[in-house]
Amino acid sequence: MISIAKPIIGQEEEQAILEVIGSGKLVQGPKVQEFEEHFAEACGAKYAIAVSSGTAALHLALLAHGIGPSDEVITSPFSFIASANCALYCGAKPIFVDIEPEYFTIDPSKIEACITPKTKAIIPVHLYGQYCDMDPIFEIAKKHNLFIVEDACQSIGASYKKNPVGVFGTACYSLYATKNIMTIEGGMIVTDDPVVSEQARLLRNHGSPRTYEHIMVGYNLRMTDLTAAIGLVQLKKLSERNSIRREYATFLTNNLSKLKGITTPKIRPNAEHVFHQYTIRITDRDSAAQKLKVQGIGVGIHYPTPIHKQPLYLKLGYTDSLPIAEAASREVLSLPVHPSLTKEDLGSIVKAVANL
Repeated sequence: MISIAKPIIGQEEEQAILEVIGSGKLVQGPKVQEFEEHFAEACGAKYAIAVSSGTAALHLALLAHGIGPSDEVITSPFSFIASANCALYCGAKPIFVDIEPEYFTIDPSKIEACITPKTKAIIPVHLYGQYCDMDPIFEIAKKHNLFIVEDACQSIGASYKKNPVGVFGTACYSLYATKNIMTIEGGMIVTDDPVVSEQARLLRNHGSPRTYEHIMVGYNLRMTDLTAAIGLVQLKKLSERNSIRREYATFLTNNLSKLKGITTPKIRPNAEHVFHQYTIRITDRDSAAQKLKVQGIGVGIHYPTPIHKQPLYLKLGYTDSLPIAEAASREVLSLPVHPSLTKEDLGSIVKAVANL
């Protein structure tokens, strides 16, 4: 079976873990601080705050911006559920805006119609490694005095008009095992705002600026030095691995784009896609997925149900009609694109899709 994703952990990562174990400094120690410094530098940001997951990063980023009960947060319905649930964690209400059919990201032209006096933030989701169209989103946020929290959990290394993810606001990354780089589990908040940075650091550690002193309600959402050590090694390999993903994506597009009934991923002009997922649109998706699995091709469906149609959100009273996201959920199919693939694997993927 050619897997849809494959975490890459080598001898460098293993040695880094052993060094941390030998040091005895295992949680929120020097490796976490070093990882934060290198991560911020890689993103061209002033501050990076390491946390336990991408979900934790989104949650704490909203809290650090003062999002709370009665507030509304605009985001995409077509994403992993954490993109919206982070607002619920704060007592706020997610407001969903439909997506662009070509890129699967939030449609800037539909945002302003959803802004109310309760709106406090926009969470654009850079899905699959594809950057949102941030210039108009930034102008809307500026006009209405809204915060931007970029959900970059799938898009580390992506860029928009030569700008790295995060320059338009506070950015949140996931370092889960299947991401372009990973720490097995972990997340990062990146910001240029010193107040947001300070608040996030307090929130991740029980509201504690010093040992056994607590000045606010916080959480236990710290990163361990074991995971930070892995991240430091992986960060050095980000550019190379993203380059391989783009190369493989180009190969797949060149060979699949002319097939009937298949729409290959489109890259936004003036942007750099990092292909966390290579996601096609295909008619009769569920049948195609089963046939590919039988042929030994691992596939994923990201995502089969838009967030506003999830049972949780139906129970909360959401009745939104967002036809583009709903159509995408019936047609998207992710194919393997990770750096562990061989050229033979890529040929097998193309052959299997062509034989559907």
